[in-house]
Amino acid sequence: MAADEALLDDAARSRRASLRLYRWDPPTLSVGRNQSLDGLAHGIPIVRRPTGGQAVWHDHELTYAVAAPIATFGSLRKAYREIHARLATALRSLGVDAVLAVAPAVRPSGRPAACFAASVGGEILVHGRKLVGSAQVRRGDAFLQHGSILIDGTQPSSGNGETTLAAVLGRSVSFGEVADAIIKTWSEAAARSPDVASIAAE
Repeated sequence: MAADEALLDDAARSRRASLRLYRWDPPTLSVGRNQSLDGLAHGIPIVRRPTGGQAVWHDHELTYAVAAPIATFGSLRKAYREIHARLATALRSLGVDAVLAVAPAVRPSGRPAACFAASVGGEILVHGRKLVGSAQVRRGDAFLQHGSILIDGTQPSSGNGETTLAAVLGRSVSFGEVADAIIKTWSEAAARSPDVASIAAE
């Protein structure tokens, strides 16, 4: 999380944009900046994200972070959809039938504790199940968006509203395979409209 915040600070200061891909060791629960810790599991590593949203269990997944000036994409809403569109393109290159969710006509009245329990529009779905969960935070004229792409495993308390790349493709999927697909797609998009100064995979 500190590295992601550093990218946000850099975007606000230098007007550069960056994409970072990484994984967690040990597996960790991240919670949104305004989320209550009540009712969450104890005895496991927990970190608080600078972005909003609900709890995400980081294990057998790829976490991405994009930090950029808001003007890069035009608005926070446009950035959310464009970043997801690029990720969906990368996932489709792996054979995943990834689409962007349509916002529901009525927003859910309650806020589930888990990020993958419900879709509010713009997220990446496969056959109606959430594959990628994301959140944003704004700092001045820059923003940070990061999220989790589920490779395998389960999300506690999600109510089975999610799916994974392994389940969709029916085979094991590696972090490197997903990271390579994202980097390739992102580089092609940046070549058409230069916007991301650096890409890093960890």
